[in-house]
Amino acid sequence: MCGFIGILGPEGSEVLPQLYNGLLAIQHRGQDAAGALVYDGRTFHQHKGRGLVRDVFNEQTAGKMRGHIGIGHVRYPTVGLGGAEDAQPFTINYPFGIAMAHNGNVTNFSEIKEEMSRGSHWHVNSTCDLEGILNVFGDELAGQQIEALEPDHVFNAIEGVYRRVKGAYSVVGVIAGEGMYAFRDPYGIKPIVGGRRVDENGNASWCVASESVIIDLLDYHQTFDIHNGEAIFITLDGTIHRRQIVQQKHTPCLFEWVYFARPDSFLDRVSVYKARLRMGELMAPVVKKRNWDIDVVIPVPESSNTSAMALARTLGLKYREGLVKNRYIGRTFIMPTNEGRNESIRNKLNAIKLEFEGKNVLLVDDSIVRGNTSKKIVAMARAAGAKNVYFASVSPPLRFPCVYGIDMSTKNEFVAKDRTEDEISTAIGADGVVYQPLENLIAAVREGNPKITDTCSACFSGVYPTGDVTEERLSAIERERMEIMDRLEAVQR
Repeated sequence: MCGFIGILGPEGSEVLPQLYNGLLAIQHRGQDAAGALVYDGRTFHQHKGRGLVRDVFNEQTAGKMRGHIGIGHVRYPTVGLGGAEDAQPFTINYPFGIAMAHNGNVTNFSEIKEEMSRGSHWHVNSTCDLEGILNVFGDELAGQQIEALEPDHVFNAIEGVYRRVKGAYSVVGVIAGEGMYAFRDPYGIKPIVGGRRVDENGNASWCVASESVIIDLLDYHQTFDIHNGEAIFITLDGTIHRRQIVQQKHTPCLFEWVYFARPDSFLDRVSVYKARLRMGELMAPVVKKRNWDIDVVIPVPESSNTSAMALARTLGLKYREGLVKNRYIGRTFIMPTNEGRNESIRNKLNAIKLEFEGKNVLLVDDSIVRGNTSKKIVAMARAAGAKNVYFASVSPPLRFPCVYGIDMSTKNEFVAKDRTEDEISTAIGADGVVYQPLENLIAAVREGNPKITDTCSACFSGVYPTGDVTEERLSAIERERMEIMDRLEAVQR
């Protein structure tokens, strides 16, 4: 899970301020690294590094990045060590000069590296899977007889990416001297949205981003979806070309609505806020069947606030925000090591004792992943004086690795793996645990857009929509992930 933005403005305009503000709006999608690239008609100007957006960019770097077309990225590492060399965007010098950023995960990255090195003599410099997509795209462009670049050449190259690159990915990029391109994987697992605006002189500007909140904040009011298996190419004069290259069944990631996306975003025309309201409403009858004596419903801030409020209202229970979040601490779920997550949880949250003391409390969270956060929050509630502490997850039990770009690559990380709800309660120290049924979660999303007939629920169900995720591949990804975690923890020690 990462976030990106791409902007093409009229010649003479400056896009870096928009890129910067757009990246701030999606900082929640990645805290490990940030980067941006602009093109001034002759040269790529790029700056990237480890850390938050506000730490990576300053006035000095901004003064060197002038241009009317550019892309930006915030990174959350799912493949590789997450070092500075893995920060995006990436570039290649041939053909044309190509820049690229992405959100997602390439499941056959190892095979691509071997194929590119052996067959095409392209060298992969980092451990970031974006290099696989970028080098395949460049290879497919270079293999065509091109005197003057046409949209067909770009679409042919993207068709080659679809053929050779497996997994889930949304991509935005720049071709030097030609324009901006974007495309979405054949199953549409990762989100992407576009927007257009026209200035008082009739000049069009275009924006492509991971979430619609960027489109809103930057005033690109003419919004449009980029569909699964669809590509766009916008030339420097502002003309857009679109092509549906391949199309499988559209299966957007459910976890985007559960956790990742901002509540003020729309993904595939579904309001994240409304979906979370429906998650809480559908969860209410499930909780009621437990016959727990509940005095107050308290969310684990912040992605569960909306669902918890709807759940409490539907059950006629008090809703209180009894846990206060330090907004200057990062999202613990997307921290790369257990040690980092554990250290941040206590600093991130503090209990309002008055809301817990002497009460039977239902804590509501968006999910229970490894159980580290849940266990510490339950202990925090008890320390604040709660009589009984129940725990509700508005998403189903996570039991299967995600290979599509969420940092859940090993089966043994899940507290729900091979455990009953009673055993999970014991593991996290709660008096009871309840989960949202998968059919409820799907219904909460689909109600916002009935055209979404299928979703990616692999981390809940073990059904991988791309159809190429074998046990052998899962084992290889798990081994790679464990090796990376061991190396990261060794460095931290």
